[in-house]
Amino acid sequence: MPLAVTTPLRRELRQTFPDRPFSVRFWDGTELEATGDDDGPAFTVRSSRAAAYALGAPGQLGLGRAYIAGELTVDDVDKVMTLLATWKPPPVDSRARLRLIWAAVRACGLTLPPKVPAVELRPQGKRHTRGRDARAVRHHYDVSNAFFSLFLDASMTYSCAIFSRGATTLEAAQETKLELICAKLGLREGQRLLDVGCGWGSLALHAARHHGVTVTGITLSPSQADEARRRVAAAGLADRVEIRLADYREMAGEPFDAIASVGMVEHVGEEQIDVYAHQLAALLRPGGRLLNHGIARLRHGDPPAGPFSERYVFPDADPLHVSRVTLALERAGLVTQHVEGFAADYAETLRHWARRFDANLAEATRLAGAERIRVWQIYLRAARDGFETGFTGIYQVLAARPDGRGLLPSPRF
Repeated sequence: MPLAVTTPLRRELRQTFPDRPFSVRFWDGTELEATGDDDGPAFTVRSSRAAAYALGAPGQLGLGRAYIAGELTVDDVDKVMTLLATWKPPPVDSRARLRLIWAAVRACGLTLPPKVPAVELRPQGKRHTRGRDARAVRHHYDVSNAFFSLFLDASMTYSCAIFSRGATTLEAAQETKLELICAKLGLREGQRLLDVGCGWGSLALHAARHHGVTVTGITLSPSQADEARRRVAAAGLADRVEIRLADYREMAGEPFDAIASVGMVEHVGEEQIDVYAHQLAALLRPGGRLLNHGIARLRHGDPPAGPFSERYVFPDADPLHVSRVTLALERAGLVTQHVEGFAADYAETLRHWARRFDANLAEATRLAGAERIRVWQIYLRAARDGFETGFTGIYQVLAARPDGRGLLPSPRF
């Protein structure tokens, strides 16, 4: 009986990874069994194209492409996330790596490299220019408004909800977050608020409705801007809320009493963080406050986002350490008054989003396609794990611009 085409590959995998808390079933019907008693995930390699993806881009990107293309499937995404967080594979020396590569080549046969999945984005041009930033943001947000409505709350708030102050539902936790931002900013009737990265308008609507302020919201996503304007009109707040399709670097000559930037600083990057801080500080009236709410890296020395996130989730996203954000704000002439972390709250938010997403999987697939759905199933869980394991945090930084006498507003919230 002739050997199966994957026999050499399975032999090398067994030798290289003698302890395996997972199993792998190959397209020729053979299987690499799990070792031990762990209830690990089961992978299915559906065709030789999966191995070709891994050969073309060894590591995270190649395996990610195989998964997004549907050539590598898993029986339980949550088990895979647990595996990635807990399994420590043995070191693989160069000779073992070469044997694995050769065995994979033999299993694939002579074949052209498969096409990369259609939902992969490789941004072109200089990083963090206005044009490239707009393309990167639209890759993530311009899927469809209906797609996001499947897992967000009714306010369409796409940022960390706050459960730690008593909320038990996603809707109540998002309401808590919106009100906390307004309280920290000390909003009063008649003031002007700039909402940077306004999304679908949840903060702008809340601030105008409950605090009587006039709001200018800006976003780079046309679909977000259209939906936000529709929501503003439906709420009867068109005289108080304006939604613009604009980059923060385009804003000039308009003084604001308060500025909120929620879930946007992650897209700014090291190259532009000082420009960002100076730009916002210049828009703030003396005595005004700025609240910056964003994801931050926690451990110094850790690399930025890997190639899977860079190509499929948030192209060019670069969460900075909170110390770098406060440094930029202080360099811009603002004074940091309060810093508060909400990592556990974001982990809980993501658990709610993932459950809602999974409950609406068929409709999500219809709206966005199978490839993007596979991206989001991984992304929502990976983001949750990042907050649970201490890889990332989420912080609200409240800063103020001294008034003409050098005095600062006293934060009361």
